[in-house]
Amino acid sequence: MLEGEFKFRVWYKDTDQMGIMHHSNYICYYEAARSELMRSLGTSYAQMEQEGVMMPILEVHSKYLRSAHYDELISVRIMLRELPMARITFEYEIYNEQRELLNTGSTVLGFINSQTRRPCRAPRNFVELLEKNM
Repeated sequence: MLEGEFKFRVWYKDTDQMGIMHHSNYICYYEAARSELMRSLGTSYAQMEQEGVMMPILEVHSKYLRSAHYDELISVRIMLRELPMARITFEYEIYNEQRELLNTGSTVLGFINSQTRRPCRAPRNFVELLEKNM
């Protein structure tokens, strides 16, 4: 299993009038964690796109347990349990500063050829990079 944990501060723009993070922004923090995980492995979405592969979201699941608040430092734990083929599934846990679990979720992304817009397998070099770190 591959894991990472990334810390983010809840911005004012991500909250409602009560200072509670809006439910849609949890998904944005999932994306931030995916981007940071890829960077920590030595790659990025931009690099994959330059190599002709795009990764659109196919599914998002999110379960809200507690609220995150404005200016709170949250930790997003991201997990990859299996190597991708034509899809990749990430799981998330979001914690507050007291390590209380706020949210759990998952995303499924597909791999598509950027020219044909047709599904394709995960790039071999990306899979090898994951294998080295799992």
